[in-house]
Amino acid sequence: MDLIKLSNVSKSFKGISLFSNVNVSFKEGKIYGIKGHNGSGKSVLFKMICGFINPDDGEIVIDSKYMKNDNDFPENFGVIIDRPGFIGSKTGLENLKSLASIKGEISEKEICMAMEAVGLDPSIKQKMRNYSLGMKQKIAVAQSFMENQSVLILDEPFNALDVDSVKKIRNLLLGFKKEGKTIILTSHNQEDLDFLCDEQMRINNYTLESYESTLKI
Repeated sequence: MDLIKLSNVSKSFKGISLFSNVNVSFKEGKIYGIKGHNGSGKSVLFKMICGFINPDDGEIVIDSKYMKNDNDFPENFGVIIDRPGFIGSKTGLENLKSLASIKGEISEKEICMAMEAVGLDPSIKQKMRNYSLGMKQKIAVAQSFMENQSVLILDEPFNALDVDSVKKIRNLLLGFKKEGKTIILTSHNQEDLDFLCDEQMRINNYTLESYESTLKI
């Protein structure tokens, strides 16, 4: 069964047509990469998948095991879209603890482990308003998986990361795939997609089409 299926999905945003009659499906346990130019609709696509906005036409169906308690947002999905609104006067750990308190399913130890996995020291007292862009990005990545989410929807997860950090996050995501997680991500860097993805798609002519990269890595 498909984990996510889009059937004849069309969407305009702020008067601009982004998608027309899109038919595509995503299966469990794979890493999918999506590319498209700025403004092509990548973030809008992810928002539709996550139930934040609705398509104008068509249907998006999520496997029923992720749709419980009549929520529009699928359970057990970890998401990076439009960067979370972290509180600048709190440390990274304090921000993640606040987010984790909503469900109350994980301990501070597990939060610290997520921070360490992306290359952050949870003990530092630096406030997030003084974080570099790369450090903020790592916090965003950590929050997406810290509750052991089964599906990760990641819009440009490598933004602002240095070379070593990119390698660390790439390997982290590959490890998640080995655990059976499903990952759908976007990146402007073809090398990221080639390194990680089982299937690649691009937004072209208002739809999603499969393609094979010619880049050798």
